[in-house]
Parts: sequence; C-alpha cells; structure tokens
Amino acid sequence: MKTLRQAKIGDTVKVVKLHGEGAVKRRIMDMGVTKGTDVYIRKVAPLGDPIEVMIRGYELSIRKVDAEMIEIE
Repeated sequence: MKTLRQAKIGDTVKVVKLHGEGAVKRRIMDMGVTKGTDVYIRKVAPLGDPIEVMIRGYELSIRKVDAEMIEIE
C-alpha cells in the first residue's frame, strides 16, 4: 500500500482509498480528497511537514499524519 506521504515532488497520483474514521475522514473528504481524484505533489516543507498539493484546481497543504491516511496508485 502506497500513501500520499510516500509520493515524490512532481508526481501526479490517483487517490484509491481513504483510511481513518469519523470526523478525520470526513475532514479529508471535505477538502476535496476523494476516491479517483488526481493529486499533483507541488512541494514538501524542509522537515517534511506539511505537503503542498494541487487538487481539483487549488493548492492544499496536508499534514504528514493526514497524508498517511490517503492510499494512492
């Protein structure tokens, strides 16, 4: 299983599945991260947290903890 946290800068990946429970999963979905969505990895902060991505035409910063819940292909 590969997660969004493992993706490299410049990669475009597709969301396969969201892990997590309840409010956390709902918050990720509310940000536009849903199954089948393409995500482009723009940059990663020097210490690796957060990760900046382009999704659905806007920029989004995601914490490492949340990125680990997003399974990609």
